[in-house]
Amino acid sequence: MRQYDLIEYLSMAMQAGASDLHLSAGATPMMRLHGRMTPVTDEVMDALDVRELVLGGLKDTQRAKLEEEWELDFAIEVENLGRFRGNACFAMGRIEGTFRYIPDTIPELSQLGHGPTVERFCDLKDGLILITGVSNSGKTTTLCSMTQTIARQRSCNIVTIEDPIEFVFNHGHGLIRQRQVGFDTHEFARAMKSALRQDVNVITVSELRDMETMKVALTAAETGHLVISTLHTMDVPSTVTRILDSFPKEQQDYVAAQLSHCLRGVISQHLIRRPDGEGRVMATEVMTMNHAIGGCIRDHRLQQLPSLIQIGGRDGMHTIDDSLLHLLSYDFIALEDAKAHCRDFGFIKSGYDKLMQERNGGKKR
Repeated sequence: MRQYDLIEYLSMAMQAGASDLHLSAGATPMMRLHGRMTPVTDEVMDALDVRELVLGGLKDTQRAKLEEEWELDFAIEVENLGRFRGNACFAMGRIEGTFRYIPDTIPELSQLGHGPTVERFCDLKDGLILITGVSNSGKTTTLCSMTQTIARQRSCNIVTIEDPIEFVFNHGHGLIRQRQVGFDTHEFARAMKSALRQDVNVITVSELRDMETMKVALTAAETGHLVISTLHTMDVPSTVTRILDSFPKEQQDYVAAQLSHCLRGVISQHLIRRPDGEGRVMATEVMTMNHAIGGCIRDHRLQQLPSLIQIGGRDGMHTIDDSLLHLLSYDFIALEDAKAHCRDFGFIKSGYDKLMQERNGGKKR
């Protein structure tokens, strides 16, 4: 028998500093604390407990949609606690729920761990910028931080297409209209096409989920609009591969040419737990477009992208290994975590050994 209601479980998770609350039948309520799953209480909830908790956070229309479609993305606002992105679904015929906390204020890019290159992306007037990474790697936070930065710095018309709406933006010097899929529009692609007829300057899309959405995003980026979105990919080469593979074989050469023309940058990010357990830090791989990279994308020579990023420091680029080694040098991450996220551990190990030798006064370890 559960001891608390949904708001109380959310409150306990937030007081602990967690990012997510998970409710599943046959398990204790769990929270993701600094990247790790941790029990909120020691009680084990049954299917009825979880069902009542999850459905209690939904409107009647949302409950009906969940029963009909078996999964639901939604957002809830709890007074004196904050805003949460929720997901409800069925697992083995039982309802389960996940709730992610959305902070009241959108963090600055520098607070997230991004450098000048990502800041300069916000100055662009057209093209496509992609933010990539696995789930729970902070993609949406970076996306929203860039959008708010643009709104604060210049007068423009911004349309966001989200599923669901998480952060609520301030208009800044221009206008931001936030549209939620399933509430304000039926689908991403249709909303993007509509945005092109709304005198828009910037289109923020929470995720490029399918071929049609990608097609409209590329067209918008080619025709003088700045499009910012996310993809669930691990690094720059897999990001380009994912886009090309979303299209039929006979269209891929044309799409590659489009990408080489309109892609402005890719930010691939990971959140890594600090050795002291006090939170997580961001490691990134950043690619900016230049002539060489454009040629590789156009000719499908994607295996050459990491090498071009490595030598592209003058254009503001850096590899994931560069970022990991930087974090290691300040003891923000452990060597084993760098190994788990790197592309070339030999590069990491060599740099780390050199660093340790310098710290030990030139003595070899």
